[in-house]
Amino acid sequence: MGLRTGTLGWPRTGPKREMKEALEKYWGKKINEDELLATYKSVLEQGVKDQMEAGIQVIGVGDHTLYDHVLDWAERFGLTSKRVKEAGLTGLDAYFTQARGRDGIPALDMTKYFDSNYHNMVPEVPADAKVQLTSEVKRFTSMLSWASAVVEGSSSSVAAVVLGPVTLAKLCKVEAPLTFDGLLSSLVGCYVSLLGEVKKACGGKVCEVQFHEPWLVKTDAKTASTRAAYEKAYAAIAEAAAAHGFTVNVAVHFDSVDAEVYEYLVKLPVQRITLDFCRGTGMLETVEKAGFPQDKQLGAGVVDGRNIWKNKQDALAMVQRLLAVVDAERVVVSPSCSLQYVPYDVRFETNMPETLKEKVAFAVQKLAVVVDVAKEAKATKETAGAVKIEDNVSAAPMSEEVKKMLSRGEDFSTRRAKQIKVPAFPTTTIGSFPQTAELRKIRLAFKQKKVSEEEYNKVIDEEIERVIKAQADIGLDVFVHGEPERSDMVEHFGVKLEGMAFTQHGWVQSYGSRYVRPPIIYDTIKRKEAMTVREFKVAQKAAGDVPVKGMLTGPVTILNWSFCRTDVSRASQALEVAAAIREEVKDLEDAGCRVIQVDEAALRERMPLKTEDAPKYMDWAVKAFRYSTAVAKPSTQIVTHMCYSSFEDIVKFIDEMDADVLTIENSRSGNEMLSVLADYGYSKDVGPGVYDIHSPVIPTQEQLVQQVDRLKASGLDLARIWVNPDCGLKTRKWDEVVPSLTNMVAAAKAMREMITPA
Repeated sequence: MGLRTGTLGWPRTGPKREMKEALEKYWGKKINEDELLATYKSVLEQGVKDQMEAGIQVIGVGDHTLYDHVLDWAERFGLTSKRVKEAGLTGLDAYFTQARGRDGIPALDMTKYFDSNYHNMVPEVPADAKVQLTSEVKRFTSMLSWASAVVEGSSSSVAAVVLGPVTLAKLCKVEAPLTFDGLLSSLVGCYVSLLGEVKKACGGKVCEVQFHEPWLVKTDAKTASTRAAYEKAYAAIAEAAAAHGFTVNVAVHFDSVDAEVYEYLVKLPVQRITLDFCRGTGMLETVEKAGFPQDKQLGAGVVDGRNIWKNKQDALAMVQRLLAVVDAERVVVSPSCSLQYVPYDVRFETNMPETLKEKVAFAVQKLAVVVDVAKEAKATKETAGAVKIEDNVSAAPMSEEVKKMLSRGEDFSTRRAKQIKVPAFPTTTIGSFPQTAELRKIRLAFKQKKVSEEEYNKVIDEEIERVIKAQADIGLDVFVHGEPERSDMVEHFGVKLEGMAFTQHGWVQSYGSRYVRPPIIYDTIKRKEAMTVREFKVAQKAAGDVPVKGMLTGPVTILNWSFCRTDVSRASQALEVAAAIREEVKDLEDAGCRVIQVDEAALRERMPLKTEDAPKYMDWAVKAFRYSTAVAKPSTQIVTHMCYSSFEDIVKFIDEMDADVLTIENSRSGNEMLSVLADYGYSKDVGPGVYDIHSPVIPTQEQLVQQVDRLKASGLDLARIWVNPDCGLKTRKWDEVVPSLTNMVAAAKAMREMITPA
C-alpha cells in the first residue's frame, strides 16, 4: 500500500506566470480587482489539481499570495504599519502600499526569507497595534474552500498552511514599548480564533492545520525564552485544534533542528512534526539517536524542495533509515519545504538536453518523486547507507598559489588616492536601466536565431549609446552601460560559462511579480570567452572621459542564484566561478576600465541559519570574492553591491571582502545598516541607496535632499558617501527613471553646497 504523502506548499506563479501578468495588469489599471482575484483563484485551483492528480494525499493549501505570504499574515492579524493606517487605506490599496509604497508613504522594508532566494516584507507593528482577526482572513478561508471543492470525491484532502505564531512574531519589527512576548501573546489568541474561522468556513473538509515554524532551525531556538514561547503558544493552539477536530502539524524547514530544540519540539502537544532532512547536517542522525515519540506522526521532508535534482535514491535511503525508528503507519513522505522555490514543470523545457532533463525534477515532477518514494520504501528494520545532502559549509581545497592571489597588494587608503577622482557625494547608478518591450523582443529573436548577431549588436549598441546620453544629460558622475543585452544578471554570465544550463520556463518567485530563472550547474565551470568587454568598449567610447563601470555578477551570487550540484561542495563551485570572473576582471582592465562592479547581491542568502556554521560559509564566500577581484590593479576601483539583508553579524566579513566601494539597498531600512557599518568602524566608501527602485513612486528633490542629509546621523565619514538608487533600474519605466535620477543628482549637488566633507 505504501506510506502516506503530503505537501507543504506550491509555486504561487501559475504554470505560465499567470500571477505576474495579472498583477502587473492590475497595477497598470488594465484589469480590476475582481479580474485579479479570478486569476488568483484559478492559479490556486490548478495547483491543487496538479497535486491531486499526482496522487498526493494531504495537500498543503494557504501559502498562495498576491504578493508575499508574510505580509498576508500580518494583514490577517491587523499588523498594518502606522503610516498606512494613518493614510486611511484599506483592502488591496493598503496591502499593495505596504508592499510597493506610494507617494508620501514608503513601503515596508524587505529582507531575505531565512536563507532562501525569496524576499519577504518586514511587518511593522505599532506599539498600540490592535492585534485581531481582520476581514482579510476571508481570503485565506476562501482558498481552503476552493481547494476542498477541487479535491471533493478524490482520495486527497486539504491541509491549511499557516505561518506559525513564533516565526511570524520573530519576523516583525515591533515598536516599543510593545515587546515580542506581548505581540506573541496577542497573536496566539488570533491563531486560536483562526481555527474557529477555518472550521466555520470549511467544516470537516480541512483535515490538518500545518503551522510552518522555520524559526526552529535557528540558533535562537535553543534559548530558554524561545522554548518557552513555543511551549506556551502550542499549548493554547493544540487545545483549540482538538476542540475543532484538527490534526496539528508543526513543519520545520530550511535546516536541521539542533538536538536541544528537538528535545522540546517532540514534546509539543501536536499530532505531527515535519522535519527537513535535505538541509543542514545531522537531522537524520538526531532522530535515529533520540528516537521519535510513539504518539506522533513524522512528516519526512526527504524530497529536496529547494533544488531541481530528483534525489529519489537519497530520499529512499533516508526513509529506509527512518522506518527503523518510526512505524510506517506514522510516516508521511513530503518535500522538505514548500515547492515555491523550484520552477513549475520541466515538461515545458523543450530545449533542455534529455540527458540532463531525466535527472531534473521541477514542482510537478517532485510530486512524482514523493509518490514513488512512498510506494517503494520498505517498512523493514534494515538500515540503509549514508545519504548525500548539499554541503554549504565545508571549505574548498585551495592551493598555495591560489591563496597568494587573494590580496590586492595595497591597502584601501593607499589604493584610493590612485583611483578615479570624483566630487563630494558622487552620483552613479547600480547597473541596469529600463528593459523595454523592444529590447526583450530583439533578445528573443536573437535567441531564436531570427536575427543575425550583427543586427542584434547594432540594436544593443544603439541602446547603450542612448543610456550613456541619458546619464550625461542627467549629470551623473560615473556611468553604466545599462545592461540592455542582459535578461538576468546571472543568466548573461552563465550562458558564456561551461558547466551551466538554462531553462526556457524555469521561473521562480523572488518577490511580488518579480520572477527569476535560476540556471542549473551540472558540471565544472569554466569561462569560454569574454563576457562583457565588447559592450563596455561601446559604452566607454560613447561616454568620452567619464568613467563607465564594468558590470559583473560575483561568484557567490552566481552560485546562490543557481541550482547547484550536490556531488561537490558549494565552496568548490564558488572557486570555479571566481576563476572565470577573475579572467573577466583582467580583460576589462586591459580594455581600459577604471571602475569594475562585482555584485554580490546574494552574499547572505545561503548563509547557514545556525550561528556556529555562518563563519565557515562566510570564510569561503569572502575568499571566492577576493579571488575574483584581487587581480585588479590598485588604481582600479572595485565596487560591490548587496541587496536587502541584515549586516549586523556579517559586517566583519564585508570589510574583509576589501571592495573599494560598497553599495547597499537602504531606503526602506531607515539607515539602520549604515549605523551598523559606522559602529563597526567601516572605513571604505559606501553608496547607500537613497530611493526605492521597487516602488513606482518618483522621489522629489526635497525628499532626496532630506534622505542624503539624514546620512549625517549614521556616523559614517561623509567624504566616503556615494549617492545612488537602491538597486538596478531594469524593472522601472523611463518616465520614472529620468526624473528620479535628475532629482537625485540635484540633491547631491545641493548637499555639496550645504556640506563640505572632511
